[in-house]
Amino acid sequence: MDKMMVGTIGDIVITNDGATIMKEMDVQNPAAKMLVEVSKTQDSEVGDGTTTAVVLAGDLLSEAETLLDKDVHPNIIIDGYRSAAEKAQEILDEISVPIKPDDTEQLKRVALTSLNTKGIFGSQDHFADLAVRAIQQVMEKTEDGIKADIDLVKVMKKHGRSLAETELINGIVIDKEVAHTQMPKNVTGARIALLNAKLEIDKPETSTEIKITRPEELELFLDEEERMLKEMAEEVVATGANVLFTEKGADDEALGVLAKKGILTVKNVSSKDMEKLAKATGGTIVGTLKDLSKTSLGQAKQVEEIKIGDDKHVYVREAKNPKAVTIMIRGGSDHVIDEAERSLHDALCVVRNAVEDAKVVAGGGAPEEELSMRLRAYAAKSKGREQLAVKAFADALESIPTAIAQNAGIDPIDIMVELRQKHNTPANKWYGVNVYEGKTADMWKMNVIEPLRVKKQVIKSAVEAVTMLLRVDDVIASKSPGPMPSPGGSGGMPPGMGGMGGMPPGMMGGM
Repeated sequence: MDKMMVGTIGDIVITNDGATIMKEMDVQNPAAKMLVEVSKTQDSEVGDGTTTAVVLAGDLLSEAETLLDKDVHPNIIIDGYRSAAEKAQEILDEISVPIKPDDTEQLKRVALTSLNTKGIFGSQDHFADLAVRAIQQVMEKTEDGIKADIDLVKVMKKHGRSLAETELINGIVIDKEVAHTQMPKNVTGARIALLNAKLEIDKPETSTEIKITRPEELELFLDEEERMLKEMAEEVVATGANVLFTEKGADDEALGVLAKKGILTVKNVSSKDMEKLAKATGGTIVGTLKDLSKTSLGQAKQVEEIKIGDDKHVYVREAKNPKAVTIMIRGGSDHVIDEAERSLHDALCVVRNAVEDAKVVAGGGAPEEELSMRLRAYAAKSKGREQLAVKAFADALESIPTAIAQNAGIDPIDIMVELRQKHNTPANKWYGVNVYEGKTADMWKMNVIEPLRVKKQVIKSAVEAVTMLLRVDDVIASKSPGPMPSPGGSGGMPPGMGGMGGMPPGMMGGM
């Protein structure tokens, strides 16, 4: 289900994205703040699995509390958890399945697994298709394998129309309008100049005065200014460019000349957009007009200005070799497109992970149950009390299939008994929770597939946060930064230190 987050001034966010919920929540408890950090790390590293990481961390803490009550030392629990986490990483590598970066169908299944839980009902297929096409467009082969930079997929959103009309542009959309009314609004067969220089006359660095005694001198002065601006515009024309994007400003006089020559110009483009334009069109960003040449021009099939609602945007379509693309999200309201943007970010991340690592596992709680079963066997071989911690880790992993079952309204006890029985047979390693029918099923056959990187990072994030919390044996209120004590003053004891009066509420029993 979704959560409605209501801010102090009444602003609303409706989402079921774990990272967004944790980020928007007003968390006071110091230990809980660390779990918020877990979700942030998970989101920035792999872009998905934030809820899983927090649920697992919570259950690891709860299992640790049981062991602490039995007088098991925190260091023994930490060693056991670390040992179990290392073994879990090995098992995940062993059971993962290779995937090819050009296997569009399989990548689409990975994207759909992430999108099916999001609030974009009815448009999951369309969004999965967009995510896969975008990543396949921007991915590049390097010495270390394939790399796909998500920053090269520009995501824009405009309300109006519907989610189904969200489109992928093989090029870039610039949130600006054409700089002059007389310029063409549509150029086919675009030869694009990318400039990081002003099309205007620089003011002198030092304060200067020019004394003019006759009107003719003023006219000469203005004529020279006009000639210089025209010369700048002519330098652009000489390259054969019919579209110009510049990062800096441009004088009306120069724009007037460019308009007469039929050159579509956009000024004050952000540096990030300029980089994406260079990537998309194959052009080179030049620092001065003198460096502009035919070889530095980029190419695109079409550049056009389109009005969406009250705003105008410049679309660069069908670029020469688009290593940067844009997805324009449309939707009925701001809340819908905001949630669509969060969903699309997760989908782009999981497809990127699958493409870069070329390894996937099934979802639906199947890998967690397989890990849990194998770690129990591993615990029996562990030495001393550590095996209690490894077994606790195995039990905590079952919180994931349990949570999936509870969220779907299925009795978790029946499901867990059935899952354990299935996973006793090696051939059934991909059995997980079928939320549609309320029983277990082979997740691989149901096309529920997740990138290996997400699962590995979930375990890393959760274990690191939990081990740090387990090492804490006391919570002390620190002094608030107040006025400096006077020299020679005794200072006395910091407030809240006498007993444990300064302890944050709920922290003694809460841990």
